[in-house]
Amino acid sequence: MGGLLTGQVAIVTGGGRGIGKGIALRLAAAGAAVALTSRNKAQLDQVLAEIEAAGGRGLAVAGDATKREDVARVARATVEELGGVTLLVNNAGLAGPYGPIGIVDPDAWWAAQEVHIRAPLLFMSAVLPGMIERRAGRIINISSPRCHMLTANLSAYSLGKAAQNRLAELVANEVKQYGVTTFALDPGSIMTEMADETMSSPDAQRWVPQMVERLHEMKGKLGPQDGMAWCTDRCLALAAGKYDALSGRYIDRTDDPDEMLKQPGPKPARTNP
Repeated sequence: MGGLLTGQVAIVTGGGRGIGKGIALRLAAAGAAVALTSRNKAQLDQVLAEIEAAGGRGLAVAGDATKREDVARVARATVEELGGVTLLVNNAGLAGPYGPIGIVDPDAWWAAQEVHIRAPLLFMSAVLPGMIERRAGRIINISSPRCHMLTANLSAYSLGKAAQNRLAELVANEVKQYGVTTFALDPGSIMTEMADETMSSPDAQRWVPQMVERLHEMKGKLGPQDGMAWCTDRCLALAAGKYDALSGRYIDRTDDPDEMLKQPGPKPARTNP
């Protein structure tokens, strides 16, 4: 299978379903060898079978993205089976827990940060040395508009996504001299299994009823693949290097990256010696 990404090796976390699956299939169709990882091996094997049936190359490695030993194992298996990692897509995530601080379970809230922040940190830590050595590599954190919205009773998810954006920005500053780029991307509105889980959650129905109502409205209008093409198109363009000059930036669904390239970047953060 040839294409725009021929020769690239990608890791996609949360690659067994939803947005992660869509991204993985698109990268493979463009020629990348794709390592899929999540905790559900059956889902990973199904996606891998689809990749291989289409003539692509990939690998399915089950693991917990918040466990350092699992992440190391995924990264090691990818290098051994597919080659040095050139692209990392940090997609694994979860929507809950729901509820206001003071009522929401602090342990569940913190566990969400493990998924949103620790997991990307672990995978970045695993692949960046190789990217820096080769002086090439790209990292995409799948974010959400909730990162800048004041949505009541959704602090775990919102803060996690905001932190992912900031992590992409900070890492971009650290690795720019090595030709490595990082991005945070809003995937847009896609009716995935996570959306279904949110709608059926009693806690979500109680604490974020307006969001649940909006998801029900969207489900009546959108199919499971509606919006996926936009998301995967954007990931493909980022993976191919089209927007490397935007490294460190958060790209919202409403943004036009081509126009962003023409405009001055955001005010640089003050750095200390």
